[in-house]
Amino acid sequence: MRSSPDLPDEFYDIYVVDPRHRPLGSLALSRLLRSRCGVYVQDIMDDDVTPVPVDMDQEELADMFRRKDTVSVPVTDETGRLIGVVTIDDIFDVIEEEHEDDMMRMGGLSGDDLYRATMETAKSRFTWLLTNLLTAVLVSLVISQFDATIQQIVALAVLMPIVASMGGNAGTQTLTVVVRALSTRELSHGNALRLVGKEVIVGTANGFLFAVLVGVAMIVNMIFAGLFGAAIPVVLERMKIDPAIASTVLLTTVTDVFGFRAFLGLAATVLL
Repeated sequence: MRSSPDLPDEFYDIYVVDPRHRPLGSLALSRLLRSRCGVYVQDIMDDDVTPVPVDMDQEELADMFRRKDTVSVPVTDETGRLIGVVTIDDIFDVIEEEHEDDMMRMGGLSGDDLYRATMETAKSRFTWLLTNLLTAVLVSLVISQFDATIQQIVALAVLMPIVASMGGNAGTQTLTVVVRALSTRELSHGNALRLVGKEVIVGTANGFLFAVLVGVAMIVNMIFAGLFGAAIPVVLERMKIDPAIASTVLLTTVTDVFGFRAFLGLAATVLL
């Protein structure tokens, strides 16, 4: 090995080949150094070696490194001859690149946006922004069907952003988990239905939990609103202060304080 001019700068395994240069096994450097002189290579090599074709997709190869927890893999041509080796330091860059690419694609972006021309960047983002516009129009059409209801119960308009925000955040959490599982090949046809079912159950549980928290907080807030709505004017009247002027400010503060205290206190008790 020392006399060979073709040794790579960094390597971890030695691959054993037959006369046709087809891989037969691998031999770790550590095992080679610990073996006594006179021992045959075939007696100390590991014959459980899985060569990969030279045209294999790099993302698939990165997944193979993750699953097998290996440090190097032999590469063969179409005839099965050994033509090279991919090591863990090479594949680490691929894993990082694929992860970054997946994250950029989730936002409808590409990794080279930083260095692309302004108009090219705008053009590449236009498609996803247009899609977002169309979905926003769809949401507006749904809301417009209930405009009469919203006019009669104005509080619904206040609650709509909360519902949309909670749903969007919960969906983003699920989306992140699924996209990561797809990129690491942990999600397959065999466990896809199980994952979907699990996320539905998680969403249902969180939905009921927050409904209970908001409902109880609303009841508590209504009780205090009734109590202080009646008590504040009476107290102000006895203090010789005009209730018509000061009651609204004090009542709003009290209901906000007790409402948020009830909601956040219940959330902290149940969730933490």
